[in-house]
Amino acid sequence: MSIIEFKNVSKYYNETPVIQNFSMKIDAGEKIVILGQSGCGKTTVLRLLAGFISPDSGEIIIDNQIVAAEGKIIKEPEERNLGMVFQDLALWPHLSVKGNLEFGLKAKGVQKSKREKYIPEMLKLMQMEKSVHAKPAELSGGQQQRVALARALILHPEILIMDEPLSSLDQDLNVRLRKEILKLQKKIGFALLYVTHDREEAFDIGSRIIVMKDGKIERIGSSEKIKKYFG
Repeated sequence: MSIIEFKNVSKYYNETPVIQNFSMKIDAGEKIVILGQSGCGKTTVLRLLAGFISPDSGEIIIDNQIVAAEGKIIKEPEERNLGMVFQDLALWPHLSVKGNLEFGLKAKGVQKSKREKYIPEMLKLMQMEKSVHAKPAELSGGQQQRVALARALILHPEILIMDEPLSSLDQDLNVRLRKEILKLQKKIGFALLYVTHDREEAFDIGSRIIVMKDGKIERIGSSEKIKKYFG
């Protein structure tokens, strides 16, 4: 059963099309990668799904409910059951690891007793228990990534969207964190929508890959089929 659907979605900036007639479905627990070079429209797809911007035409559906359509945001970002990790991570520099995780829980109105339960569980899952009081500047790049992931997952989202989250890391750490993301996805069972310009990363993570070019879907298929397409 699909939990996300884009129906003929288009978005324009200053009358220039960024994505055009974009349609896709994502099933529960599926791993989808949008692959394409800078400027192809892939980040715009994530921003539309997150509810940061509205489509100029078409519909976006989550859990059989229309959340945005033709210039209107029907469900605000906080009303969509999404976790988000972006390239800049956007960790609060003045808050500890615990504070960063607690921020979203407080915003959602989660009771203190539940916050005190969820945070240690998530830090254990991320192997970050010893860094609970550390500030982001005191952490390595890989540890900061884990905190960003923990913050996104602590609210138990049905869907996790990730925008080039590993692009600033060295190759060895990039590969290690890919494996960790896949382990978490398998263990928790969220649907993953992952954006990258890196083919190797796409083939490693995605069960299905959408190749974008100039705001349109150029090709869509399994990782193996897209590998053959690129030769």
